[in-house]
Amino acid sequence: MSRERPDTSEAERRSRGIAAYASQFGIERSEVAPQMSALLGARMAEEAIQAAGGTAWQADELSLRDRSIVVLAALVTQGGVESRLRGHVRWAVQHDVSPVQIEALVTLLANYVGYPRASVAMEVVREEIAQMGLSFDEQAAG
Repeated sequence: MSRERPDTSEAERRSRGIAAYASQFGIERSEVAPQMSALLGARMAEEAIQAAGGTAWQADELSLRDRSIVVLAALVTQGGVESRLRGHVRWAVQHDVSPVQIEALVTLLANYVGYPRASVAMEVVREEIAQMGLSFDEQAAG
């Protein structure tokens, strides 16, 4: 299992967190801290940035694609986190998860988490995919 290097500084971890959020939200790195602070408050924003710069999203046993699928499943299952789901749908597509595969994931989860929760998630997924200019007509990646 991958562990954070003991010599990884707080500044390095913060830099990785800023880069992760910039990528996920499609914003400039310089916009991350102010946007997160406005959304969450300064203390919680810094905690989130530091956490995002940790080892959870570092490439090791799971690819970024695999991690995105796991996070989408967790968010759909949790429910009530539509604003977080939106960003992770976009990030999953950036990590080579196709819209068709995301649709199949949410459809599968409906059997386990219930149709009301899954249908809300599917509405969010469909809105985000449409806003990205993509469709569900494409074939799932093999």
